[in-house]
Amino acid sequence: MERSEEEREFVVQAAEERGIRFVQLWFTDVLGELKGFAIPAEELPEALAEGASFDGSSIEGFARLHEADMIAMPVPRTFQSLPWRPQEAGVARMFCDVLDADGRPFEGDPRRVLTKVVRTAQEMGFSAYVGPEIDFFLFESDGEPEPIDGSSYFDLTPHDGASDIRRRVLLYLEGMGIPVKDSHHEMAVSQHGIDLRHADALTIADSIMSFRLIVKEVARELGLHATFMPKPITGAQGSGMHTHISLFEGERNAFFDPTDAYGLSKVGRSFTAGLLRHGPETIAITNQWVNSYKRLVAGFEAPTQAGWGARNRSALVRVPVTKRGKEAACRVEYRAPDPACNPYLALAVILAAGLDGIRQELELPAETTGATTDGHHEGTNGSRPLPRTLGDALQAMEPSELVHDVLGEHLFDWFLANKVAEWREHTMHVTDLEIRRYLPRL
Repeated sequence: MERSEEEREFVVQAAEERGIRFVQLWFTDVLGELKGFAIPAEELPEALAEGASFDGSSIEGFARLHEADMIAMPVPRTFQSLPWRPQEAGVARMFCDVLDADGRPFEGDPRRVLTKVVRTAQEMGFSAYVGPEIDFFLFESDGEPEPIDGSSYFDLTPHDGASDIRRRVLLYLEGMGIPVKDSHHEMAVSQHGIDLRHADALTIADSIMSFRLIVKEVARELGLHATFMPKPITGAQGSGMHTHISLFEGERNAFFDPTDAYGLSKVGRSFTAGLLRHGPETIAITNQWVNSYKRLVAGFEAPTQAGWGARNRSALVRVPVTKRGKEAACRVEYRAPDPACNPYLALAVILAAGLDGIRQELELPAETTGATTDGHHEGTNGSRPLPRTLGDALQAMEPSELVHDVLGEHLFDWFLANKVAEWREHTMHVTDLEIRRYLPRL
């Protein structure tokens, strides 16, 4: 990505005017863990022009030992002050593209993966916009999932003790230029949801990474623990990251057709059909942890089948009803992702799946009108069940040409090997439930 001289000068001047003493250079590893290192403000001009070197051999999925030298190239438009840092010693952050030592884009950089898919959409004439609904839990500590409240969905009473926490999160988000659509208490005890206002896909992926850090920072300030673990409480609602997507051609919403019963154009219907076709093979990316599949079960308004509908909460894709005259609001809601995914890789495979549906002019199957009772039998219209475990998801992903093409060989092979090892370890672990259930009677 080209950085103009004007952009670099703007960042240097902004850092000086805001009293920035240090700049954190952020990037992510393959699993979506935020990584970074700080440089003094005096080093900023050189870093903007040439990048900053770091050792990539210890970063998950990055370089091998003999390929250790890597370069973090700051993206000027991502420059933001960190509002929770002391004003007298200001700290800012910038997201970075990761380069090899010779200056070429690094194949294992998740941000690069999403950038490529966004570019593909642009070549097809589309701008992709995304709006995530991000759930999380707040607990007393990281030792046990001990709730801090007994509230439920949309409660706004003295019982909702986390209102002040959400307010502080919103203030920090606002301070970093991340607009919020709304915040509320979610369905489970101690569970909360904050919806980000839609923006371009790359900006949203950056915002999700910032969001997760901000929530954990606020919780730490107040002596609590925030977690994006998909299912921390047995028998309670899990945390999802429902993702609203639309494509625009210039100022026109390419998904919108007022003559369609659901308001979806041919482009919107084919995009949705692509999401359904590739849903089972991409879910290992959007739901990458063993625990992710404890959420994707029947009875908790989570998707269990690759179907779609306007109101069916067990379907993979929901088509929200568009208000009359609100063409820009026409969108589809992809309900599989959870907030512990790597947002760059997740958004990349989601967009690629939908774009493939447009490219192939796929026809949208009949709406899935009824939820399955056990979460894995086919629906009445033949919709396919989604993988029920990480192991099933990896089996569905391994032969996928789409996921391989999107991630590239380096990322695909590393991700698959890492997750196969995680699943193998899980299958050999004896759980507390097994001990309680079987040790006394067998």
